[in-house]
Amino acid sequence: MSENETQASLQGQVLTGQISDHNDEFVFVQVAGQTAAVPLTEFTEVPATGSDVQLFVYTDMHDHLRGTTKLPLVRIDHYAFGTVTRKLPKLGVFVDIGLPDKDIVVSLDILPEDPSIWPQPNDRLLVSLTVDRKGRLWGQLAGPDIVQAIASPAKAGQRNQTIHGTVVRVRDVGINVLTDDYQGAFIHYSEWFTQPRLGEQIEARVIGTTQHHGLNLSMKPMAYEEISDDAQMILAMLEQTPGGVLPFSDKSTPEDIAATFAISKGAFKRAVGNLLKQHRIEQKDGQLQLVTKDES
Repeated sequence: MSENETQASLQGQVLTGQISDHNDEFVFVQVAGQTAAVPLTEFTEVPATGSDVQLFVYTDMHDHLRGTTKLPLVRIDHYAFGTVTRKLPKLGVFVDIGLPDKDIVVSLDILPEDPSIWPQPNDRLLVSLTVDRKGRLWGQLAGPDIVQAIASPAKAGQRNQTIHGTVVRVRDVGINVLTDDYQGAFIHYSEWFTQPRLGEQIEARVIGTTQHHGLNLSMKPMAYEEISDDAQMILAMLEQTPGGVLPFSDKSTPEDIAATFAISKGAFKRAVGNLLKQHRIEQKDGQLQLVTKDES
């Protein structure tokens, strides 16, 4: 096995080596016939030559064999959160897992297809390490089985409580969240205004529990839970209309209502009444008018 192949085989391993030398910057450790440089600052005093030390072994950005006595929580088959430091559209995102001089890349191949929901700097990713056939370290995102294994069941009595957590998975139907106290949670796409991105740290409200004993969350104000689906649809259309106005009222014909909203006039009147009662809209001059925050 060549020297490069030997170094590649050591990547990401926690090994015990022997101190062989030191200089003003590094302590040199022999591991599997290779020399790994460990920052001198990691030792309270210069260790004796020949003494044993446990290391996490990796190669730095210059392909030099390095080691650290500060074992990262993120390792091969060990999942933990790392902090995103930067992103490169043609490569992926870089994640700080605590190594002195190296960030780990999470490849674009396992990130969302839509770059707009890629993690941003200071977001957090739940990752482990993997080594490719060339001996390079990569970050591996936690899959649904891992997230479920890490997550604890939802606690009782949390309805309407505010929860903080991190987006750990983005799906067509919504997002999976791991709360700061490691409860599993889900947010349906109908329960936010803006698509959260992978790794984003969010604030949300508990609205129930899932069939898998996790939390159901919403990022919408509580009023959105209290209005009907038809009322939510009308409100959403008003919010997307310039000026927040729709040319409809309780005098509109059933045909016009059905053509625009695909609901009956009776359902329309109930939904409008719901929104009027909650002071979310007004009826003026035969039109529906969205009430802004300044007006409410």
